[in-house]
Amino acid sequence: MKRILTLLAAALLLASTQVARASEQQEVVDGATIVADKIQSQGGAATNIRELLHRARALLVVPSLIKGGFFLGGQGGTGVLLVRDPKTNSWSSPAFYGLAGGSFGLQIGVEVSEVALIIMTDKALEAVLQNEFKVGAEAGLTLATVGAGAEASTTSNVGADIYSFSESKGLFGGIALQGAALNPKPDWDKIYYGRALTTREIVLERKAATSGATRLRTTLDSISQH
Repeated sequence: MKRILTLLAAALLLASTQVARASEQQEVVDGATIVADKIQSQGGAATNIRELLHRARALLVVPSLIKGGFFLGGQGGTGVLLVRDPKTNSWSSPAFYGLAGGSFGLQIGVEVSEVALIIMTDKALEAVLQNEFKVGAEAGLTLATVGAGAEASTTSNVGADIYSFSESKGLFGGIALQGAALNPKPDWDKIYYGRALTTREIVLERKAATSGATRLRTTLDSISQH
């Protein structure tokens, strides 16, 4: 009996540790859900974003991109990649990605932004699924922003492989992410799903599911289907 109680206590401790570790991942998913909610409810440039999501192949959202420094600036954050099935119009579970890049210039202070990439083509999605993807630096892929301002139209950039946008102070607008590197975070995926999975298994083969991402997926489903 004592051994059984010891094993039970160890199992409960392991489970609680797993939940605590996954809370950081859930924060990122919840942040991406907030961005999706804004896209669904706002007007202006959000209308253009919704139109793009109707035919997008994937969406990568970084709910908190931190940019700052003194003379030497840098930017970084963690986000999630979800892929849309064009046959069912449904979105996959999220896979985690890190985004990091540097820039030189007179930059004083720190800025936190919500940023995203709308991936429109199969070749762009395939490039992102590689071990490292540099935004705007991949040969044969075109990158555009969702307007120079909140109300700008995307019609002048029709046919781009990837669109980028940011949300700041309640408005959506363009953001320059030239040279920023995207890398999958399999360690975060393992913590979140409780087992080792590749990015492809999560977003293409759809071998992972969790209730924590249900609202994010259903919101994107709703945007794509209306």
